[in-house]
Amino acid sequence: MSAEQEGSGTKKRRRKKEKNAVLIFIRDIAVMSIIAFILVYFFKPIVVKQTSMLPTLQQDNYLFLSKQAYNFGKPERGDIIVFPFYSRNGMDYYIKRVIGLPGDRIDIKEGTVYINGDPEDDHYTKDRTTPGDIRNLVVPKGELFVLGDNRLVSVDSRDPSIGTIKIDSVVGEAVFRLLPLGEAGPVK
Repeated sequence: MSAEQEGSGTKKRRRKKEKNAVLIFIRDIAVMSIIAFILVYFFKPIVVKQTSMLPTLQQDNYLFLSKQAYNFGKPERGDIIVFPFYSRNGMDYYIKRVIGLPGDRIDIKEGTVYINGDPEDDHYTKDRTTPGDIRNLVVPKGELFVLGDNRLVSVDSRDPSIGTIKIDSVVGEAVFRLLPLGEAGPVK
């Protein structure tokens, strides 16, 4: 084999390697773009800033929300949702648990929440008592009645400035806790 032929073969191999590297780079960019699209379109990260969901969620827990949860399904009692709340200080996100669904009758008396006449299973609440007095509140169509798990400090549907939450306003359902790592896993 002459030096000229050997040089030509080396150039071809180099061009083939460069072409393969470019194709691999393009493939990697496409895969990363698809993953980024899925994450941005379907999930939203959020950090818990308050203590209204103790003991279920702690301050500084890092959560992922399913942004499409109610586009493909309906809210269920017990779901933990995030919704915007607008006050004179601006907009903030509130994290609460769904207690009442559209058409449910909610009563709160003597520290107990009643849903359609039956006492709520409040095993997940911090103090197992719910302050307030609500009688015969029927959750409107397309809305939810929500409470925090730390009901002694939670600002939620008991407060007239919040009231029931429109399902369409829900940013997402909390589905996964990432941090702290020791508590990572599905949110319940």
